[in-house]
Amino acid sequence: MSAAPARRAGAGEVRIIGGQWRRTRLPVADRPGLRPTPDRVRETLFNWLGQDLAGWRCIDAFAGTGALGFEAASRGAAQVLLVEQDAALAAGLRALRARLDAAAVTVRRGDGVAALRAAAPGSVDLVLLDPPFGAALFAPALAAAAPGVKPGGWIYLEAPLAWGDAELRPFGLALHRHLRAGAVHAHLLERTA
Repeated sequence: MSAAPARRAGAGEVRIIGGQWRRTRLPVADRPGLRPTPDRVRETLFNWLGQDLAGWRCIDAFAGTGALGFEAASRGAAQVLLVEQDAALAAGLRALRARLDAAAVTVRRGDGVAALRAAAPGSVDLVLLDPPFGAALFAPALAAAAPGVKPGGWIYLEAPLAWGDAELRPFGLALHRHLRAGAVHAHLLERTA
């Protein structure tokens, strides 16, 4: 009988860093390609954005564990749409929404890029993009997200490589902040005029 495979580092749970659900633990399913945004990176992102997101409209287009979207809701976002393709992960997000009584959070099973395309122009304060690193979704997601972001709004992009202004310009975006944490590049992007 062979030994059970070792669990990946980081599988199990992550926690919400700030806001009303601070220290709440979120389960992390043991799924190939699922990489929750590390605590340090999420903390930095929300320091960049400011701690209070009261009234913001957000879309977490590749929700996975929901860590980014629930973090935004925990900090006061008025509407957070979590989009997840995987049926079991979407069901887990719905269960977590119910457990937290997170009225501002809506969970939708489906295609994140399609959800971004469906957003009304200039209607979103924050788009959270953390697609599977092995998928070719970065450019389509940026192209779909940019029109939906309101002036003064933000796109967070998590990727295996750094994106600079030359790569972002065709999408009407510019790099505002960047952080590298191990194999992860975290980018805060803004719309250009």
